[in-house]
Amino acid sequence: MKRWERALVVPNTTLSEAIEVLDREALRIALIVDDQRRLLGTLTDGDVRRALLDKQTLEVSVESIMFRQPKVAYRGWSKARMLAWMEQHDLLQLPIVDDNHRLIGLETLHGLLQKPRQDNPVFLMAGGFGKRLRPLTNTCPKPMLRVGNKPILELILEGFVNAGFYRFYISTHYMSAQIRDYFGDGSQWNVSIQYIHEETPLGTGGALGLLPHDEINKPLFMMNGDLLTNLNYLSLLAFHEEHGGSATMCVREFEYQVPYGVIEVDGHRAKTIVEKPVHTFNINAGIYLLSPELVKSVAPREQIDMPSLLEKEMSGDRGVNFYPLEGYWLDIGQMDDFQRAQLDIGEMFHGQ
Repeated sequence: MKRWERALVVPNTTLSEAIEVLDREALRIALIVDDQRRLLGTLTDGDVRRALLDKQTLEVSVESIMFRQPKVAYRGWSKARMLAWMEQHDLLQLPIVDDNHRLIGLETLHGLLQKPRQDNPVFLMAGGFGKRLRPLTNTCPKPMLRVGNKPILELILEGFVNAGFYRFYISTHYMSAQIRDYFGDGSQWNVSIQYIHEETPLGTGGALGLLPHDEINKPLFMMNGDLLTNLNYLSLLAFHEEHGGSATMCVREFEYQVPYGVIEVDGHRAKTIVEKPVHTFNINAGIYLLSPELVKSVAPREQIDMPSLLEKEMSGDRGVNFYPLEGYWLDIGQMDDFQRAQLDIGEMFHGQ
């Protein structure tokens, strides 16, 4: 019998008996259920203390002192979603119920923080020419340029590995041998890496059609191979699962300041002068979560860019979410970006 099942008690259990359960199982929670195993409430150390301070005896039933509206997770929730829910509500334990509110499991914060392996596939795009970083990219593909002492692509890979992901696909085209020789099959990081080679460039979304579609059974992370970020990938996954839809796109807030005074007019009359106004835009951050159905909708050797693919989903009202990326993010597209990355690496990615 699963350990959490030994923490089940019925409503007429005495407080004294419930304390024994709390002490014996060391889960710091007792789960009160009816004869159909529907969750009625929970009892924690805090509930016990409050009952004793309220002068309740040890013979009082747990039904009279239990917490009747505990936060729960539902069947099918991923560990990432449960962890985000627990952090949001400051929970140490989280009962799991089915659609009829029958108890089917229990997760603890300690257990979830053990970095469980995440089954979602990760697709890293590393086939670009990096023309704006020449002459550095004349002899080296952009994702293999070193920031600090590691290639950009390795920093990205390790960010996912540290979050528990182990199923990787890397798209290649320009100087692909350098990438394959460096990363191999992924065993150095205790992960699996498969390579998707584009004989001719298919656009930023076309490589999706070359993936082994029969292996894509969970939402797929897709990320450009020239980005540095400290994005919490598990939070992004939890957000995607909560909101549904065919895709979630990370967006970054970008501010542009007009370097002049802007005149607002009405006919031939000037009405106001706004000095050097700042406009804010949401820009595509190059990180996506895509449903298996969307991935499989891209045909082999189809040429398509990600904006066009996502616009088709939007026009079909199939649900494209945007996830605000608020932490560190740098698109290494030009020489200034590359030099900035060298300055940022010590602070932002120390230990990777």
